[in-house]
Amino acid sequence: MKLNPREAEGYFSKPDADKTGLLIYGADAMRVALKRQQVLAALLGANAEEEMRLTRLPGSDLRSDPALLLDAVKAVGFFPGPRAVFVEDTTDAAAPAILGALEDWTPGDAQIIVTAGQLKASSKIRKAFEAHRSAYAVGIYDDPPSRAEVERVLSEAGLRKIPNDSMSAIAELASGISPGDFAQTIEKLSLYKRGDSSDLTIEDVEACAPRSTEAALDDVLNVVAEGRAGEIGPLIRRLQSQGTNAVSLCIGATRHFRTLYACASDPGGAAQGIGKLRPPVYGKRRDRILRQAQGWGAQKLQTALTVLTDTDLSLRSAGQTAPAMALVERAMIRLAMLARTR
Repeated sequence: MKLNPREAEGYFSKPDADKTGLLIYGADAMRVALKRQQVLAALLGANAEEEMRLTRLPGSDLRSDPALLLDAVKAVGFFPGPRAVFVEDTTDAAAPAILGALEDWTPGDAQIIVTAGQLKASSKIRKAFEAHRSAYAVGIYDDPPSRAEVERVLSEAGLRKIPNDSMSAIAELASGISPGDFAQTIEKLSLYKRGDSSDLTIEDVEACAPRSTEAALDDVLNVVAEGRAGEIGPLIRRLQSQGTNAVSLCIGATRHFRTLYACASDPGGAAQGIGKLRPPVYGKRRDRILRQAQGWGAQKLQTALTVLTDTDLSLRSAGQTAPAMALVERAMIRLAMLARTR
C-alpha cells in the first residue's frame, strides 16, 4: 500500500509490528535515513541491536545471494520482542530477493524495512510494496518539514517549553537548512537547555543555529545599515573567501534595503510596517530591522536603493573593467556613510 505524506508521518511514529514491511525511498539520502531511524526506533525500541532483533543487510549483497534476506526474515531470535531486517541502499537489482521474501513472509517473521534512492513508478520493488496488502511504500521528497513534524522532533529532544515566536523561528530555520543540519541543531539545543527549565527563547535558537554564508552576509548588511564603515572590508573579504560573488552580494544588499524601505514607508510607521513582512521576523532580528528602518527613513532608503541599482547595472555592464567586488565594496562604504547623515 502507498502512504501519502500525512499518513506516513503518523505511521513512522507508530508503526504496526504485525505488518510485512516498509519501503522508504527518495532522492535525499539524509531524509530517508532519518525516517528509517525513526521508524526502527518506534518499531523495535532502544536495545534492538544489542538483543539481536535487528539485522542489517546491504542491498548489493542480495544480488549475489538472494536467499540471504529470506533466511534473515525467517531466523528465530534469542530475545522476545519484534524483529526487523533492514535492507539498505537497495536497487532493482535486488528485486528478486525482496519480492521472494515478501511473498514467503508469514506472521511471526521479522518485518522487512527497505530503503532506496529515487525509484521510478515502474520500479519492481516499489510496485511490489505498493501492491502488497500488508506492506507500505513511502516516498520522501524535498519538502520542508511540517509544523507537526518539527514539534515531534522537539518533543523527542525533551524541548517542550517553547513560546509561539520561538516555535515560528525554529520552523523557519527547519525550512532553510538541510535535514541533517536541523537534526544537529535540535541536538545542540537540547544540550544547551539541559538543566534549564526556562522557556526556549529565540536567542537560544540563534546561539545553536548553524552559521552559514547567509549569516555572514547578514553581518555585512547590518554593518552597512548601521553605518560602521570601518568593518566592511574585512567582512567582504571573508564572504569572498567563502565563494560569494559581487552580484550575489549586491542582490542581498538590495533585498535587505527593500525590506527596510517596506517598513519605513508604511503609512502607519515602521513599527506597523514590520508586522506586515512576509515571512515574518522575530526576536532580536525584528528589533534590529525596526531600528535600522527608523534610523534611515524612507527618503534615505530610496537613495540607498538607487545606489544599489546603479551598482548592479555596472556589474552587469559588458564594458565594465573595474574589479567587481571593489565596486560593491565602494557602494557599501558609500551607504554606510549615508547612514550617518541626518
